[in-house]
Amino acid sequence: MRALTWQGKRDVRVETVPDPRIEDPTDIIVRITSTGICGSDLHLYEVLGPYLDPGDILGHEPMGIVEEVGPEVTALAPGDRVVIPFNVSCGHCYMCDRGLQSQCETTQVRARGTGASLFGYTKLYGQVPGGQAELLRVPFGNSLPIKVPHGPADDRFVYLSDVLPTAWQAVEYAAIPPGGTVTVLGLGPIGAMAARIARHRGAGLVVGVDLVPERLTRAAAHGAKCLDLRRHGKDIGDAIRDLTDGRGTDAVIDAVGMEAHGAPVAKAAHGAVGLLPDALGERLMETMGVDRLAALRAAIDVVRRGGTISVSGVYGGAADPLPMLTMFDKQIQLRMGQANVWRWVEDILPLLTDEDPLGVDDFATHRLPLEEGPQAYKTFQHKQDGMIKTLLVP
Repeated sequence: MRALTWQGKRDVRVETVPDPRIEDPTDIIVRITSTGICGSDLHLYEVLGPYLDPGDILGHEPMGIVEEVGPEVTALAPGDRVVIPFNVSCGHCYMCDRGLQSQCETTQVRARGTGASLFGYTKLYGQVPGGQAELLRVPFGNSLPIKVPHGPADDRFVYLSDVLPTAWQAVEYAAIPPGGTVTVLGLGPIGAMAARIARHRGAGLVVGVDLVPERLTRAAAHGAKCLDLRRHGKDIGDAIRDLTDGRGTDAVIDAVGMEAHGAPVAKAAHGAVGLLPDALGERLMETMGVDRLAALRAAIDVVRRGGTISVSGVYGGAADPLPMLTMFDKQIQLRMGQANVWRWVEDILPLLTDEDPLGVDDFATHRLPLEEGPQAYKTFQHKQDGMIKTLLVP
């Protein structure tokens, strides 16, 4: 089969690799029909090379048609249409029973001290082959895949793999009061969808912050009050307080993570990590604070006293300094973590209708053949061509 593989920093290639096969009686094989490129895939492209090996298959936002099932699979049959959550979760352990699929005890990577395995996402999360490929082996065939109906285009359902549940959890964790206010920092795919969901769920004011014109225009078209970081810069907190009686918003969603701008020393550290030999790069990531914390610090500034910060953007450093005195003094509540996909499926599925209240049907800005994946990564990394969300078609 053809698959998009990591080969080195800023070097991904589509290669011919062996087809996956049934390895466990509850496995299924899915022929991928659409697979997304996620903002967190850029961390693999740019920063997390020490945790990858050449040839690793990337991608964690796939959907497709079941091609083969293991002998103990009873919930699905060949020909069924499924979306695959990015969490590799069993569905029945202590954590899964509590809606914490991202902490699944069956697939936790205990050797690394991390949570549930993830498709296509480094040794830190199990080094499981990903879904930017023609075929994907999916474990836990009776409980992990999300069965969806035939008929509508893939765009209707593919975001159940990551974008929709991640954005939904970001809003849920933000605890926005009815009619309340929220700032969304970063209007990439997750931030843009979180802004839409916040509006759908009753937020009175959604403030979107970014510095990419296409992202700002797109979010404004869906009801967000957008502020251009290029214009406001370090005064962004004052601009938001001006909109909220001097207080700041009830909640802030940090949908940026370690792609934040404005910290040249940490940016240099990011570059160094990606170029070091694996052992040294891992040590730097795990013992030093290499993240650019501009977005998180902005969130701490922008949120009102007694408000909530919800972090959905991915951070990678293990020793990042935070202004704990300010956080304590402002009585900030902070929630974060990988999305628990299955926890939110029942809330989201009823919204994936012809009425399309969240605008999923035209959410993708680019649809490209899998073979154009390497160029798509480069374009996405440089925020060119108006690229916000790309679906690859094997």
